[in-house]
Amino acid sequence: MEATGKLTNVQLELLKMFRYSLPEKQLAEIKNILAKYFATTATAEMDRLWEENNWNDDVMRQWADEDLRKNN
Repeated sequence: MEATGKLTNVQLELLKMFRYSLPEKQLAEIKNILAKYFATTATAEMDRLWEENNWNDDVMRQWADEDLRKNN
């Protein structure tokens, strides 16, 4: 996924689909649907990485304890 100064393919498609105003309730429902979609996609990818890399709770604890701050 890459951010640019231009509209993305998803933004363009949404503009085509929603050329009219929606009531706030419908807009909130659409935002919720999109949020759930991206959350589900992120969770599936994390599950895939977890399995592929044989990560476990010990690895997560180790990462949580790491100091990743850069010394300037």
